[in-house]
Amino acid sequence: MTVKSFIGFGFGYVAHALAARLLQSSPASSPDWSVTGTHRNLSVANNAEAFVQIEAFPGSWTPRGDETAWLISIPPDDEGCPVFRAFADKADNVSWIGYLSSTGVYGDLGGGWAFEDIPTNAQSREAKRRVIAENQWRDKGAHLFRLPGIYGPGRSAFDRLRSGRARRIIKPGQVFSRAHVDDIADVLVRSIARPNPGRIYNIADDKPAPAQDVISYAAHLIGMDPPPEIAFEDANLPDAAQRFYAECKRLPNSRIKAELGWRPAFSDYKSGLVSILEAEKLMD
Repeated sequence: MTVKSFIGFGFGYVAHALAARLLQSSPASSPDWSVTGTHRNLSVANNAEAFVQIEAFPGSWTPRGDETAWLISIPPDDEGCPVFRAFADKADNVSWIGYLSSTGVYGDLGGGWAFEDIPTNAQSREAKRRVIAENQWRDKGAHLFRLPGIYGPGRSAFDRLRSGRARRIIKPGQVFSRAHVDDIADVLVRSIARPNPGRIYNIADDKPAPAQDVISYAAHLIGMDPPPEIAFEDANLPDAAQRFYAECKRLPNSRIKAELGWRPAFSDYKSGLVSILEAEKLMD
């Protein structure tokens, strides 16, 4: 049996979910996939599952260049993607490459729909870096995945409420798209099975919604009082959050449905939050 190989450059939340999905149908004694993840600090290996080989990047380690799949999620800098600069010459024989980008590349659409083929209009420094990195990897045939807000177990409105960090910022007309991490992993698995080099995909659930509605519903589910409403103008948000609220767009998911046969397991934030809470109860 040929073992397929996956490298997650920046073995974070999404890469971990994808690796788990790739391995979930494999017998533990003879897995179909080998998994390598990179991290700036090798001590993270102590917290990784036994099935993951953690390598330092930047560092002396290099990929072979004949792997089945690469997923790049390391943030870009002013020159684009650091993984591209280091390993572009090894990418040509990789069967599938995925680059995790951001919906920030679209800029502000005044609440309109951000279809994949509209021109990018990045406004922030971070989003402009993403555009550079996208162009680098697209020239190598990478699949580009533009992600909205990501949530899931350990990274949801429940965690913000329990830690006291949740806020209900009210900006009339403002909505955000979002995606559950398991739905993102499902899209990536489907793309690996159906490569279309250079293709751009949005990943989002079916129902964009105001951020304050998510907080209110999560508070209801766990029997907490929601934090008070605060007008956007009075919120004294840090610069990063100001930029977040400065743009409003809705993310369509028709392309991944049509081309990859995908349907979200969590079509809106309500179903996603209910699932997270049910999983928490099972672990108690």
